Amino acid sequence: MYLIAPSILSADFSRLAEAVALAEKGQADLIHIDVMDGHFVPSITFGEKLVSDLHEKTSLPLNVHLMVDNPEKLIPGFLAAGADWLSFHLEVTAHAHRWLQIIREAGRKAGLAINPATPIDLLSDVLEELDYVIIMTVNPGWGGQKLIPATRNKIRNLSRLISSRQLPVLIAVDGGVKLENLSALFELGMNIAICGSSVYAADDPVATIKKMKTVASEFNQKIPIK
Repeated sequence: MYLIAPSILSADFSRLAEAVALAEKGQADLIHIDVMDGHFVPSITFGEKLVSDLHEKTSLPLNVHLMVDNPEKLIPGFLAAGADWLSFHLEVTAHAHRWLQIIREAGRKAGLAINPATPIDLLSDVLEELDYVIIMTVNPGWGGQKLIPATRNKIRNLSRLISSRQLPVLIAVDGGVKLENLSALFELGMNIAICGSSVYAADDPVATIKKMKTVASEFNQKIPIK
């Protein structure tokens, strides 16, 4: 499964509904929403109300990424607001299993995110509880950064680990993903391309998403039928 998920972190905050509409016109698969608290990362962004409001405006699944300290305080509220996919950072919780189970019991997709310097080995004991992993390929906190080259090995190694255990866990990549490197990242094992400035800073966001979807479709066609 290969999916395109525009990140509204890079959109005009005064026109977020319009940004989501552009993603719909481009036939994106998900809308990615970064929730930042000013503590775990320097910036402050969105809250539950935005998720609730967008849930009423779009049929696209909302992929909410909690880049926060104490995610356990926020998970119930974002589930209630309508997050379809919900992830939090492995680095900030000692109770990942519990909260992943709570997310799944709510009928949503459960994910963990890891920063560029966090080893993938730390995911080993919790992989069975996951629907997806977000590999941060930039230091989190703001959009428009370049992908850190060393994180390519993390994508490849996590893909191999997941395959060796025959798990249906998807790999999302967040940071520096653009049309020019999309195929290479899919080849490494990425399933979900989280695209921020490469979409919303483009001259034509809709055309850019459609081009990304074409690349994703080519990879989807290579999936063997079981």
